[in-house]
Amino acid sequence: MKTPDIVTALNPVVKAFEKLRITYYIGGSLASSVYGIARSTLDIDLVANLKLAHVEPLVRILESEYYIDERMITDAIHRRSSFNLIHLETMIKVDVFILKDTAYHQKAFERKRKDTLDEEERTREFYLASPEDVILNKLDWYRMGGGVSDRQWQDILGVLKVQKNLLDTKYLRYWASELKLSDLLNRAFHEAGVVKSGL
Repeated sequence: MKTPDIVTALNPVVKAFEKLRITYYIGGSLASSVYGIARSTLDIDLVANLKLAHVEPLVRILESEYYIDERMITDAIHRRSSFNLIHLETMIKVDVFILKDTAYHQKAFERKRKDTLDEEERTREFYLASPEDVILNKLDWYRMGGGVSDRQWQDILGVLKVQKNLLDTKYLRYWASELKLSDLLNRAFHEAGVVKSGL
């Protein structure tokens, strides 16, 4: 999947969010490809602070370019869950996760940062999850998936190997402990050869 295709599918959503003043960040494999080892991805994960008042104007802005379901979005907001959009030109799926009202998720949202998706093409900047929060979220997804997703695990190791000494390991260890992910984080540190297990 070429970055231009991803940007083509992502741009209208981000422009709509900016127009409606919906704060967001990009997470998932797209963010881990920016901070770690790039791999092809067929979808985009966004976390957004989306409110009921945003739903109708958001649908109106995007309905000509995306498959978008107003009831699905409303339900996701009520449940603090997720909904998806499908970009009709590229058929790329955009999964939008409603920001959860927990201490960790609020903190991760505060730590979002601006970056481009492609170093070679200095295209527009987007808000991305921090590298530490990409790791923590992927560890959580890996655990929820039964610890069998090699793709998730390789994404985690990729970010650790590329970011290395740039990572805030104190933050990582604190929230890994709070989220009961310490064992997985220690294993990832060890396999990535960044920090010895248990230190």
